[in-house]
Amino acid sequence: MTDKIPELTLDPAAIAEAVPTLTLTTEAPEAPVVEEEKKIEPVEMDERLLTEEERKAVEEFSKKIDIRDTNLVLQYGAAAQKSVASFSENALGSVRNKDLGEIGHDLSQLVVELKGFGGEEKKGLFGLFKKSGSRLEMMKAEYSKVEANVDKIAQSLEQHQITLLKDVAMFDNLYEVNMTYFKELSMYIIAGKKKLAEERAVTLTALKEKAQRSGLPEDAQAANDFEEQLVRFERKLHDLELTRMVSIQMSPQIRLVQNNDTMMAEKIQTVIMNTIPLWKSQMVIALGIEHS
Repeated sequence: MTDKIPELTLDPAAIAEAVPTLTLTTEAPEAPVVEEEKKIEPVEMDERLLTEEERKAVEEFSKKIDIRDTNLVLQYGAAAQKSVASFSENALGSVRNKDLGEIGHDLSQLVVELKGFGGEEKKGLFGLFKKSGSRLEMMKAEYSKVEANVDKIAQSLEQHQITLLKDVAMFDNLYEVNMTYFKELSMYIIAGKKKLAEERAVTLTALKEKAQRSGLPEDAQAANDFEEQLVRFERKLHDLELTRMVSIQMSPQIRLVQNNDTMMAEKIQTVIMNTIPLWKSQMVIALGIEHS
């Protein structure tokens, strides 16, 4: 399947498709959908890791950058930075609102209930001479009581499992969105560095040569001013690289929390599907033997 290559635009209302939309405004565009087969790994980005369409988009966008425009330099990549900052806050909120302690308490309570069954059986002479019918009725009553508590805890665990599975899916989405922001920041950085290298090699060199030939102070000042503008733009690109580092660090953190949720959901699944049915079957056997 071939994706339609969107035109990069300075219009903040433009919708990104296969290639992230680069914009010189501060308004963050809507995050594009990352296809499953095009996952972006959090590695150090350079132009060789871009697709052919993305390289063309970066090449065309770099030509639109005007380093002499102070406002443009100040806002360069600000949309992507705002997206990462907002994303980090939302991801933090998702983790902060989670409480696995309640799940652990329910699992502990379940173990107590299962192990406690039959613990009140009396020993000694009284137990030896107790009628079998009385002991059987006591076992049935105790089993009914424990079974009610176990079923209640199992229902609670099932609700926890549903929540955990939803969170696992949510973290998958967070991971994909984070990778999209990482690619977008990388494209801004590559486009900026391409423009910076070009201006230093061509425009700055021409201004310095002109100042040397003419010896005029205004020509020397023009060369110095442009060089300072290049330095400011370089600092902006460094700032974008720091933001991209935040995005890189988010990926393993998201996976760590997601793996914890997955492990807890698996434990609940084992308890519901194996532990509780096994316990009930053993109780049926015990009651049958006692009845015999």
